[in-house]
Amino acid sequence: MQPIFATSTYVQEEPGKHKGFDYSRADNPTRQAYEEALATLEGARHGLSFASGLAAVQAVIQLLDPGSRILVCDDVYGGTGRLFRRLFAKYNLDFHFVDMADREALKSAANLKPNLIWIETPTNPMMKVIDIRAMAQIAMKTGALLVVDNTFASPIFQSPLEMGADIVLHSTTKYIGGHSDLIGGALMMSRQDLFESLKFIQFAGGAVPSAFDAYLMHRSLKTLGLRMVQHNKNGMAVAEFLASHKRIKRVMYPGLKSHPQHSIAAEQMRGFSGMVSFDLDGNYETVVKFLKKLKIFALAESLGGVESLVNHPEKMTHASVPEEMRKKLGIGPSLVRLSCGIEDTDDLIADLQQAL
Repeated sequence: MQPIFATSTYVQEEPGKHKGFDYSRADNPTRQAYEEALATLEGARHGLSFASGLAAVQAVIQLLDPGSRILVCDDVYGGTGRLFRRLFAKYNLDFHFVDMADREALKSAANLKPNLIWIETPTNPMMKVIDIRAMAQIAMKTGALLVVDNTFASPIFQSPLEMGADIVLHSTTKYIGGHSDLIGGALMMSRQDLFESLKFIQFAGGAVPSAFDAYLMHRSLKTLGLRMVQHNKNGMAVAEFLASHKRIKRVMYPGLKSHPQHSIAAEQMRGFSGMVSFDLDGNYETVVKFLKKLKIFALAESLGGVESLVNHPEKMTHASVPEEMRKKLGIGPSLVRLSCGIEDTDDLIADLQQAL
């Protein structure tokens, strides 16, 4: 196991002369080993870790100059959208939220000549699948950087860099950490110029994980492949069960053939992960009653842990999204999002059955 270097500073032989480490905000052996493992997972030359997923988001946006235009998928994680709308927009950055599953809307947005294109696929919480190769072509034509938030798929099921992405982002709090006991973020890239710029932002901004957190994240990588197999198995089984239940109006899961972008998902993903969203037939009070009856699925923020979680996006993870945009996306009172853990498949289905 990689040792935990719990040190903030390192002895130098002479002023400015050291063996690669002088201060742990800049580099730490435990963190460095973890970052090298992250890069390997994504097939990247470089990996950088951060204190949270949103710290990693901030680092990417800090690559841009004032006046830059950014295209963002409309169904973006609530925290990312909040950061863009409420913090970075006031620094003269122009964010355009676009339905990237709508080819006409995307074509029109591309005419804006963006400096950066930001996508999540699958998206949170509506589970849209965005064609990474098609977005890479648009980015190449417009000279934009392409950033892919790969949190929902994990490196096990999707490799955006192979499809033309410049930077891959993860909230490592989710599947990579996998145990609901850590907060973290990561960026992976192969371009040397991007690595050097982002490494400087990581160093200068200082939003780095502790050596202990890096150690725990590195430990979690050892079981990521095994965990994702069970997350995927449970996600598919739960989605199929819900799709056949009379109390469910709509199920959003890329693995279902009924999903609007299933063919794209099948082409660019090796598995469909454990995230399932659905609309329950009933009002908000009905949904609350259902949530309270669940025994295995715990009502909580976040996702990607070994335990199954249930979330009400309108009131929880996406409450900061403007109401008009929530309505347009379909994030309403009846929407429920599940993070299927690694418990026994039959137990999860039985829990949903009894609650429904």
